[in-house]
Amino acid sequence: MQFEKIHNKGQARLFRNDFLEMLTKTHPLVIWGMYLPVIAYMLYHSGTLGFTTGRIALVFVGGMIFWSFFEYIAHRFIFHLVSEKKSMQKFAYTLHGNHHHYPRDRQRLFMPPVPSIIIASAIFGLMYLLMRSYTFMFFPGFILGYLMYGSMHYAIHAWNPPFKWMKPLWRNHHLHHYKNEHQGFGVSSTLWDHVFGTMFDLKKEKEDKEKVKELMFGKKNEA
Repeated sequence: MQFEKIHNKGQARLFRNDFLEMLTKTHPLVIWGMYLPVIAYMLYHSGTLGFTTGRIALVFVGGMIFWSFFEYIAHRFIFHLVSEKKSMQKFAYTLHGNHHHYPRDRQRLFMPPVPSIIIASAIFGLMYLLMRSYTFMFFPGFILGYLMYGSMHYAIHAWNPPFKWMKPLWRNHHLHHYKNEHQGFGVSSTLWDHVFGTMFDLKKEKEDKEKVKELMFGKKNEA
């Protein structure tokens, strides 16, 4: 998804219908507010099923790790889907391409509530078929991983890295935007970029501060 011009203000129009268009936008706190009670209830329910605290914690962390893998695969093969079909191109643009086109659109960094609930329900159902009661420990970790991913993505576009050790994560995503969208797929973690060889060589890549400013919400040089 390469665009002749990256827009530093405004947002893409995804649907002609105003109601459908409204459903494509959300605020991070809305999504956190939706899922935190789900996470808390499922972990509580896991305890009532007789699982030990240690096992609940272990499976929960496993769910978070699995999210990071899922995030990488989805970003690489679904969000950046390459197809000659117009319908698939529209799908990829609606799902993620609009973010590359309008990187300062902060209302589309999380999946909005309606599609989020539908997709999360389907994923929970599939997990339950495979893991049964373990799903009540695994799925909350998976969802917390998603919340952390969305929040990290927001932070990368909003602020400079708060700690020096986080700078490679920031730079990896910035380079994904303005250097090569076929590398740097990890947002909440660079683990899988290292594993699958899609990590940028940050020692060789010079930071383009002007390009970075174009990706940041708070910067003033809008075009």
